[in-house]
Amino acid sequence: MQKFSFPPVTDQETQVLILGSLPGEASLAAVQYYAHKQNRFWHLLARLINEDLPSMAYEQRLSRLLAHGIGLWDVVGEAQRNGSLDSSIRNPVGNDLLGLLHSLPQLRCIAFNGATAARIGLKQLGDKAQHYQILKLPSSSPAYTLAFDQKLALWKSLQDALLAV
Repeated sequence: MQKFSFPPVTDQETQVLILGSLPGEASLAAVQYYAHKQNRFWHLLARLINEDLPSMAYEQRLSRLLAHGIGLWDVVGEAQRNGSLDSSIRNPVGNDLLGLLHSLPQLRCIAFNGATAARIGLKQLGDKAQHYQILKLPSSSPAYTLAFDQKLALWKSLQDALLAV
C-alpha cells in the first residue's frame, strides 16, 4: 500500500530539524506526527524542553516545538509499506531535504529519529551533512524496545544541541 509523509513543520527560526522515516498507520489515520499512543516522541521532547506536550492538543504541540526552534519532517516522501515497520518500507522516494535546508537559514542541527531515518537521510544529504551537527537518536517507536529512561538518556544529546544553538 502506498504511504505518504506529511508536510514539514518548520519556520524561519527552525534551528533543529528532527527527521523520522515515514509516518506509521496510527499517524496516517490521525494525520499527525507520532500519533501512536505507545510512541514516546512527545514524551521525550516534553522532558527535553520542559513542557507537557502529551497533554496538549496536536496543533499546540507543533506550535511549542516551533517556539523552541524545533522542526519536524520525514526523510521518505512516499513508499510502499504494509503496516508501520520501517523494515517494511519498499521503493522509497525521498523528500526534498536539500530544498528544505535551503529554506531554513537558522538550521544548525539535524537529528534522525531512528536508524532507518539516519541511513536514508544521510544518503540524501551527502556532503551537505558536514555543514550541520548530526545526531542519530534511537527510534521513539514502540517497535524499538529500549526502555524509556535509556532512550531519554540518548535523546539528551538533542537537549544539548538545543542549548548550543
